Amino acid sequence: MSDQTRIDSLRLTEVAARGLFIDGRFREPVGGARRDVISPIDGRLLTTIAEARREDVDLAVAAARRAFEAGRWSRAAPSDRRKVMLRIAELIDRHALELAVLGVRDNGTEIAMALKAEPGSAAATFRYYAEAIDKVYGEIAPTAPNVLGLVHRQPVGVVAAIVPWNFPMMIGAWKIAPALAAGNSVVLKPAEIASLSLLRLAELCAEAGLPEGVLNVVTGKGSVCGEALGLHMDVDVMAFTGSGPVGRRLLEYSARSNLKRCYLELGGKSPNIVFADAPDLEQAAKVSAYGIFRNSGQVCVAGSRLLVEEQVHDDFVARVASIAAAMRVGDPLDLATEAGAVASEDQLSKNLDFVRRAEAEGGRLVTGGGRILTETGGFYMQPTVFAGIEPSMHLAQEEVFGPVLGVMSFRGEAEAVALANSTPYGLASAVWTSNLSRAHRMVRAVRAGVVHVNTYGGADLTVPLGGIGQSGNGHDKSLHALDKFTDLKTAWISL
Repeated sequence: MSDQTRIDSLRLTEVAARGLFIDGRFREPVGGARRDVISPIDGRLLTTIAEARREDVDLAVAAARRAFEAGRWSRAAPSDRRKVMLRIAELIDRHALELAVLGVRDNGTEIAMALKAEPGSAAATFRYYAEAIDKVYGEIAPTAPNVLGLVHRQPVGVVAAIVPWNFPMMIGAWKIAPALAAGNSVVLKPAEIASLSLLRLAELCAEAGLPEGVLNVVTGKGSVCGEALGLHMDVDVMAFTGSGPVGRRLLEYSARSNLKRCYLELGGKSPNIVFADAPDLEQAAKVSAYGIFRNSGQVCVAGSRLLVEEQVHDDFVARVASIAAAMRVGDPLDLATEAGAVASEDQLSKNLDFVRRAEAEGGRLVTGGGRILTETGGFYMQPTVFAGIEPSMHLAQEEVFGPVLGVMSFRGEAEAVALANSTPYGLASAVWTSNLSRAHRMVRAVRAGVVHVNTYGGADLTVPLGGIGQSGNGHDKSLHALDKFTDLKTAWISL
């Protein structure tokens, strides 16, 4: 049976209504409220999920605390935690197609990308931290001979993780796996419109042998569950990926409660800088197009600002626009689809508002700009390219989180750097050049947590992902992610 045949079969599978996952089992929320899940593929009701209240969050945090204090996980040998996490990875791999299709029906990501970015990435992440955790050592300080200074790494306790709707499994794993590897308990709050794959993941974690209460999942409104977690006096660390306004509120909640540490990845307005001496302009155009239009632009590191050196500007924009116009947008569960659905009708409306504002401010629409495939009932948008964008325009300053690219022209290296650094964000970026010295200068000069050179995307778990400025703080991926979920404790021993 081909993968497409299996996908077509799974798309017809009824999705069971899910409760909250607390203390190792599914349970109905206090009050019994439920929330409709609308599939962006066709705009139809897919299933329902539980609508948690503050009392449910309290129950989840209490379960996490009990599990942490009991020590079955927090005080287990790292090698024992490793075994369970490897089993989790194996189960994710075994159910990869099921998980990918479930997630696509929930958020509209094209299935070819979802298979790699969701279960594929999540399994790799669990394996990475499983293998890392029994290889992370403490320290012996260089003290005087009559003193022994030891530095221990200890789990922080209860971690609250709030993840977005674009890649729930991938980003969820970036937070869950290192937190669990370090010995913590976790309360996970998925996005309202993309909870299904993470609820299934919690079930697989329990099947793999993760003790009850170590991973809990609460679904519902961010304004209720997110606020309850942010204000909770028994949450030790908050890890969040999402919008800047919500990140600011979480910092406020921390200040109003127990000063819990908040690690925030808040998106970006990433510059993709193409010099005239780029090694291969056609390849650069193709990668640049997919760097913004994959997953309908719903990628935090998307190269949404294209900066092109003046002498190749018109040619390069034409190349990108041609690729964008030819991209196959449609059914996310078709393996041939290159860009799937926008995740919700609300997000589609926001994307189209950006198009209208860009036109009103003088941007030149090169291709796209409209809603398509309305007959399906789903939420689809053309890959859209605007040229003539100025740094003061909304499209140059604000994150769209949709398939909308703004192009600016520059003369020389200094102007490229100035344009690249002209927003309050600093998450990702790229530089295309054949000049090695220029590449190194640009890596230093561009204010971003990631600078790609002659590529866009693809950085794996061996390197950290984090932003500067209003793109947030802290890092996902790599061994550095463990820093968020461990405390350093000094033992000062007189000899």
